[in-house]
Amino acid sequence: MAIAQTDEVAAQLRAAWPDLAPEVVRFTPQGDRDQVSKLQRHGGKGGAFVSEIRDAMRAGGLDAAMHSLKDMPGDEEAPGLVIAAMLKREPACDALVLRPGLTLARVQELKAAHLKIGTNSVRRAAFLRRLYPQAEIIHFRGAADTRIRKLDEGAMQKLPDGREVGPADALVVAQAGLIRVGLAERATYLFSVDEMLPAVGQGVVAVECPLKAWELRLRLAAIDHLETRRCAEAEREVLWVLNGHCNSPIAGHGTIAGDQLHLRAAVISEDGSKVIETRQSGAADRPREIGRAAGLDLLAKGAAAIIEATRL
Repeated sequence: MAIAQTDEVAAQLRAAWPDLAPEVVRFTPQGDRDQVSKLQRHGGKGGAFVSEIRDAMRAGGLDAAMHSLKDMPGDEEAPGLVIAAMLKREPACDALVLRPGLTLARVQELKAAHLKIGTNSVRRAAFLRRLYPQAEIIHFRGAADTRIRKLDEGAMQKLPDGREVGPADALVVAQAGLIRVGLAERATYLFSVDEMLPAVGQGVVAVECPLKAWELRLRLAAIDHLETRRCAEAEREVLWVLNGHCNSPIAGHGTIAGDQLHLRAAVISEDGSKVIETRQSGAADRPREIGRAAGLDLLAKGAAAIIEATRL
């Protein structure tokens, strides 16, 4: 999936700047090398997927780097670096993918009883426990296409303690991820934002580069999608205010209608029993103010205690 995303960045740059010949460099971060451990072991998604790439940029080995925005820490600065472009957002919702032979009608009939549903996301797991309290939610790592291959093969998933779980009956993955790896048709069901509020930045490809690379920043600005950036900035401000790490059960989704930005954000307990939600709206050209209001409202409603519980 990362290669598909990077190729799309390169294609858009070539279209915007015909004289440019971007070179795609493959980089395998720790989060992709280790498909067993939980991401907290590597410092969350930021440590697993972002830190090493950032180090390579600072050392001059890379001019710019592509990230899935939802994997980028929103509660900390990245000294010397800047998000210079965000591509137009893909669909932000989450999708249910079923193993061969299992139908959605059967899942609904069983109300997910005795089913094993795989995910590595604390947020998705929390919402799944709320939607399907009888299902078993299992730790399931890997890129979208890798996870689907393991689902189809009935493969077991190794846990950090050496045990194995599975095989999975279903997975929950980002719809955008399925689209990017050419497996959009595997989405059996798309969760509405009422059922499963997306992760902050989900569906957004971000391009980061050194802060002082002025010419490169000018080039990247040509592929920056303003509406996507405004929504993402509002969502990420929620993470900042809440001091939430990438694996916090925090969700946020912004949309723009006319000159107004509408932001919906939530914090959910890991067992799915408690959801604290807020909705904020305001001028689309002031996204951080909207995100800040949302984060402060969540704190006032008790979100800090839920987030802190995930750090234990």
